[in-house]
Amino acid sequence: MKYKQTVTGYALLLTSFVGGQAFAAVNTTPSSGIDWSVENSWDLPAKPLDIVYSLDGKRVFILTDQQTVLVYDNLGEQTGSIPVDKGVSAIDIAPRGEKLYLINQETKVFSDLTIDFITDINTAGSPFLGLATAPVTIAVFTDFQ
Repeated sequence: MKYKQTVTGYALLLTSFVGGQAFAAVNTTPSSGIDWSVENSWDLPAKPLDIVYSLDGKRVFILTDQQTVLVYDNLGEQTGSIPVDKGVSAIDIAPRGEKLYLINQETKVFSDLTIDFITDINTAGSPFLGLATAPVTIAVFTDFQ
C-alpha cells in the first residue's frame, strides 16, 4: 500500500531561471514516486547566482549577477538590497540570521556581513522626554512582562 507524503522544504527549489524569466516546472506524471507542486515563483530583476533562506523562514537572500543581494520577505516582496563586490559567487546566512557570508572567487576573499533590519515604530502621540526632532527614539515598553 502506498501513501502520499507531502514534503515542504526551503532548500527544495523546483523553479529554473533563464534570462531573468522564471519558468516553473510542472508536475505532469509522478513517475519517480514523488508528488510535488510549485508554491511560489517570483520574477527577479537580475539573473540569480545563489540563494539562501533564513532558518526562521522570514527572509530570502538572492545573489544576482548585478553585484547585489536582493532581500525578500517570505511573500515575495523585496524589502531591501545589499551591494557586494564583483566576483562574489556564493552566499550563506548564520543560523540566527544575524550575518550574511560571502565568497569572492575572483579575489579569493571570504567576508561576513552583520545585518540588522530596521523597523519603524509610530510614536506619534506618545509621551517623550527630550527634543521632538531627535534623530533617535528609544521606545520603552514597560507594560509588558
